[in-house]
Amino acid sequence: MGTPGQDSLRRIAGDWRAAGARALAVMRAAGPSQIQFWFIALALGVAAGTAALFFRKAISAIQTAIYGTDDVLLASAAEWLPWWWILSIPALGGLAVGLILHRFTPDGRVRAVADVIEGAALRQGRVERRAGVASALASLITLSTGGSSGREGPVVHMAAVISTWVARRINANGITGRDLLGCAVAAAVSASFNAPIAGAIFALEVVLRHFAVHAFAPIAIAAVAGTVINRIEYGGVTEFMLPGEGGIAFFWELPAFLLLGVVSGLVAVALMRAVFLAEDLGDRLQRATGLPRWLRPALAGAIVGAIAIAFPHVIGVGYETTSAALTGRIGLATAILYAAVKVVAVAVTLGGRMGGGMFSPALVVGSLTGLAFGLIATGLLPEVSGAETVYALAGMGAVAAAVLGAPISTTLIVFEMTGDWETGIAVMAAVSLSTALASRLVERSFFLTQLERRGVRLAAGPQAYLAATIPVARVLRPREAPRAAPADACRDLIAQGFLLTDAQTLDAALRLFETSGAEFLPVVRATALEGPPELLGAVFEADALRAYTRALADTAAEEHS
Repeated sequence: MGTPGQDSLRRIAGDWRAAGARALAVMRAAGPSQIQFWFIALALGVAAGTAALFFRKAISAIQTAIYGTDDVLLASAAEWLPWWWILSIPALGGLAVGLILHRFTPDGRVRAVADVIEGAALRQGRVERRAGVASALASLITLSTGGSSGREGPVVHMAAVISTWVARRINANGITGRDLLGCAVAAAVSASFNAPIAGAIFALEVVLRHFAVHAFAPIAIAAVAGTVINRIEYGGVTEFMLPGEGGIAFFWELPAFLLLGVVSGLVAVALMRAVFLAEDLGDRLQRATGLPRWLRPALAGAIVGAIAIAFPHVIGVGYETTSAALTGRIGLATAILYAAVKVVAVAVTLGGRMGGGMFSPALVVGSLTGLAFGLIATGLLPEVSGAETVYALAGMGAVAAAVLGAPISTTLIVFEMTGDWETGIAVMAAVSLSTALASRLVERSFFLTQLERRGVRLAAGPQAYLAATIPVARVLRPREAPRAAPADACRDLIAQGFLLTDAQTLDAALRLFETSGAEFLPVVRATALEGPPELLGAVFEADALRAYTRALADTAAEEHS
């Protein structure tokens, strides 16, 4: 027994808990209202932004403990460390990564942006939570111990794990789940790069892959919340500081920036294909030698460490190298060499399954490419040229945009990270050609090409993948249903090999309809491994096409609402 005041407080707390439980029950049954969703977006933005901030702070703290400084001066500090330290730390980090991924993921692969895009398209905005948490930890170790990758991929997937938890708590449908995912991603990107506009556009352009009006308001709210989290810790400073002088010689220089866009597109394709080549070589090495999958990241870490002995700029995110390129503190030969070596180190890191993202490496390679191009261009035609550092800025945006397949959000990220809006025409000119060229040579972006290599065809649009999201069981006519398929005809088709299982999707059904010419296809139970197949019913071609058309219409409605 307590005092009357304590009893009153307990009753009030109990009433609030009961009201919260009733609100959650209503939300799970009917979905959140628009106002409720905006508050959820705000809370999700704070959560995802806080996770991104702690991820960044954790990388900095561990790097400082191991190397004596964080990424701001990491390359310079590494030059003075013993060679065996530079060699062993990435290898030990890779070993820890391998053990984590072997234990907590089914395939030993780090989850990143491509998996978030797949979750948005095929899984109602959900991603794997257990593998996602393990991937975040693995990427934290990779980036802290010298892996040559970026932090945006892990941060985006971490945010997606948070939104997945929320979506399951409120039993969100596909549209709500995808919007929640977009909110979390926008907040994480905004908090990671202090770029609220770019964070919101990134979520729409790269993850949701549409610009529906209904999604914009909650995503913008979440992006602002994530940015506030960043600025509470770091203030309003930009990621990179550019020299005060510079600019372009107006239209006389624009052809040079268009040419830089072509060069940057080719460099971006080389970076992406280098990663895929390293991944294929790693797979072949594993098969040929029987190398345990948990040792693959350790071997990759040792290779990166060996490279870093001679080229310490490859360690970590590469903030110091990018800043040096943007301020013109690197010579022509050094810029070209550093870019080539960075491509190799990134390919080894990601191909070796150590974890991390592609955006920061693209910034490093792009800034070095742009600086090298600018030094050549301004040297050839000094009388009509501005500063070579403007080329570094344009190259940074052009390579990153081509890699991400996101010209709008990448251009905005570059502007917001540098605070330089005056050279926007140069950046846009380079970005336009780099993305146009690179998208013809890969499946639109690094992430969509990753998915294509796994057999997930998202690059071609909803018409290519929607059928794979509809289970055969959803359009099945059971044996006892009115207008069911004749049992004898079903057995004849089974004998000819024209059948489906209840575990398959309409994608397989539509292909089989095309080859068989049948009006319907029998469906058998997938778990019946012994004895004659258990006939469940049949899928009619008319029903399959009707379900596919309805899915296309629903997708179009979501994207234009």
